[in-house]
Amino acid sequence: MKAVILAAGYGTRLQRDVENDKTERFKHLLGIAKPLLPVGHCALISHWIKSMTATGCVDTIFVVTNALYFEDFQAWAQEFPNVKILSDGTKTNEERLGAVACLQLTVKHFSVEDHVIVVGGDTLFKEDFSLLKFTGRFSEHQAKHADANLVLSYQCKEEETSKYGILEVDADMRVSCMKEKPCPSETQSRKACPCFYLFSKGSLSLLDVFLNEKKNAPIEERDAPGTFLSWLILRKPVYVHEISGRFDVGNLPSYIECDQYFKDRVQDINVYLH
Repeated sequence: MKAVILAAGYGTRLQRDVENDKTERFKHLLGIAKPLLPVGHCALISHWIKSMTATGCVDTIFVVTNALYFEDFQAWAQEFPNVKILSDGTKTNEERLGAVACLQLTVKHFSVEDHVIVVGGDTLFKEDFSLLKFTGRFSEHQAKHADANLVLSYQCKEEETSKYGILEVDADMRVSCMKEKPCPSETQSRKACPCFYLFSKGSLSLLDVFLNEKKNAPIEERDAPGTFLSWLILRKPVYVHEISGRFDVGNLPSYIECDQYFKDRVQDINVYLH
C-alpha cells in the first residue's frame, strides 16, 4: 500500500492571519507550508509519516507540494528514507493545479499501481483514530468487492454542515451520496468527511476519466479532493469508517487549537494513530 499526502496548497488564510496578528507571537510561522508547521513535538506532517512507518501499513509515502515549498519539503524529508517529494511546478495560488490533478500527477509520475491512502496535508485526528483498524476495515471490504474504497466520517454539529462535505450512508455504511456544504435542512446526515481516503487501485484509474470530464470546468470543480470522491461514489463502492473528530489547520485559531491539543494530549508521537 502507498500513501499520497497532498501538500501543494499555499496556506493563504493562515499566512494572512499570522501577518495580521498584533501579538506577533506567531511570526515564526510566516513562510512555512502548513504541513511543516510545528504541532506538538514535531511537524504536522511528521505525525503521519511516523505512524504510517511504525504500523507498516504503507511502504512508500509520496508528498506532492509546489515549487515554492519544494526545497523546504526536500530538507524535511531527509529524516525519512521512505518519503519521496514531488513538485507540481506552480509558484502561486493562482497557478495551482488543484488537489485531484496533484493526486493524478503523483500516481503517474511514480507509476503507482497499488491501493493508496490519500491525506490532506493540513489534517490530523484525535488519538482514538487507529490506522491499523482503518486499513483492517478496508481489507474486510476488499474481500467482498475488489473495487471497494474506504473514507472517514465524524459527527459534526447541525450548524457546521454548510462547512463540509456531508455523507449519506445506507445500513451497511456504504455511501450513497456526498452533499457539498449543504444547509442543515437539505440532509438529515451529520457525517462530515475529512480528507483521508483509501482508494483501491482500480478506482485510481478513474482519475483520468474524472479530470478529462472536468478539463473545461472552473478549477473549483476539481480543486478539492472531495470533488473526485463525490463523483466516484456513483461509480464504485465507498464505505465509511467513523471517528470522533479531526483537526483541519486552515487559519490561526485552528492551528493554535491543534498545536495545544498535541502538546497536552499526545505525548508519545511513536504510538499516535496506531
